[in-house]
Amino acid sequence: MSDEVRDRFEIPKEMRAMAEASVEQARKTFEKFVASARSAAGSIEERNATVRAGAKDISSKAIAHAEKNVQTSLDHAQSLLKAKDVAEVTRLHSEYVQGLMRSLAEQASEMGQIVTKAARDVAKPKA
Repeated sequence: MSDEVRDRFEIPKEMRAMAEASVEQARKTFEKFVASARSAAGSIEERNATVRAGAKDISSKAIAHAEKNVQTSLDHAQSLLKAKDVAEVTRLHSEYVQGLMRSLAEQASEMGQIVTKAARDVAKPKA
């Protein structure tokens, strides 16, 4: 065998075609994998944004309720200081407790609705 024949390396056409087809198939499969990975990452980011938004709503409402409750308690304390007798203290305290119970029930209902909405938003399938 001469050096020229030995140095000349040729891949048979069938093998070359099969190798090219395999490389092309691998490229397409990889591109699909990358697209799926990007889609999954985007979905995770959307879910995280939804969770953050829900948590922000919940914490904002909780702070607003706490602020209202503290202000109501301070107002009640101020009114007690101005009471003229025990009967007025009893009446003021009774009104305060009744109002507080109504307010707490409303706040609990509102917080329940906000938490339910946040949970639904997170569980909602993304299109």
